[in-house]
Amino acid sequence: MLEELLKAIPVLLSSMVKFVLGPIGGFAAGLNPVTTVLATVIGSMATVFAFTFFGEWLRSRVLNRFGGKKKKFTTNSRKFVTIWKKYGIVGVAALMPILLTPIGGTILAVGFGAPRSKIIFYMFISASAWAIIFTFAIYEFGKAVLPDFVKP
Repeated sequence: MLEELLKAIPVLLSSMVKFVLGPIGGFAAGLNPVTTVLATVIGSMATVFAFTFFGEWLRSRVLNRFGGKKKKFTTNSRKFVTIWKKYGIVGVAALMPILLTPIGGTILAVGFGAPRSKIIFYMFISASAWAIIFTFAIYEFGKAVLPDFVKP
């Protein structure tokens, strides 16, 4: 049990940065699929909580000191505005694991002023669903598709 939990820590940490790294890391570590799903969701949600509650503080204290003046309307910012106007918080949450990272999706939602409770709720639903889908796909097809150094 303790060994399983210790193996899950890198899975949790990697899914905080890039969602799909959680299921791949769990597969490579030989974890139980349920443990992989839980570690992936917990890691993703830790990032969502951190950036939901401390995102404004990070932007005002850290980024403004180092960032200086930047162009407000770039190609990427226009893409984010289009995604937000078209799909709202539900679309951003659904796209978070696929296109955006947990950090990017949360910053986008916070930046557009979505309520914290909605951000957390929709991100949790999305992270749970995508963690199950990714974990099932990787555990089912991983031996045939992934490179040798990732296989358990």
